[in-house]
Amino acid sequence: MNFKELINANKQNVQNIIKLITKENNEDIEQEVYVKVWKNSDKYIEQGNFKTWICTIAKNLSKDYLKSTQRRQSQNSTADDEVMNSIKDNNATPELKLLQKLRQKKIYEAIQNLKPKFKEVILLCEIDDLSYEQASKKLKVPVGTIKSRLYNAKKQLALDLEDLI
Repeated sequence: MNFKELINANKQNVQNIIKLITKENNEDIEQEVYVKVWKNSDKYIEQGNFKTWICTIAKNLSKDYLKSTQRRQSQNSTADDEVMNSIKDNNATPELKLLQKLRQKKIYEAIQNLKPKFKEVILLCEIDDLSYEQASKKLKVPVGTIKSRLYNAKKQLALDLEDLI
């Protein structure tokens, strides 16, 4: 049996599987099935039914198509707010600049109002970008203490800056 006869003999089954899984007639997947069958025909071992082999390829390619489609949709579907926030405005308005300055001032004040041991950990780990180990050596306290203080400092900042979040 030549390749054209194989396609004709299995065409309806392949189309049915693709439609069943993807809920659409997708000629691209169908074509990909036949290309894969053609490329891997030398690997086919006649232990099972040839029709089953082709149907398995159609099923797998259809599932892969669905996975990639869902991934693309989830990456492309963003909320309007996210899209608007991602657009950078090079010409910031005076109002926006003022709001940013007020926001920065409020954050600065919230950090200044922290207990001294929380403030120093926030400054070292978040502002100066030191690791827990580096901050631990600098302050001569255990790493666990750094983690604990950082957690408590962030918790306090979250409460103080609740209106900004």
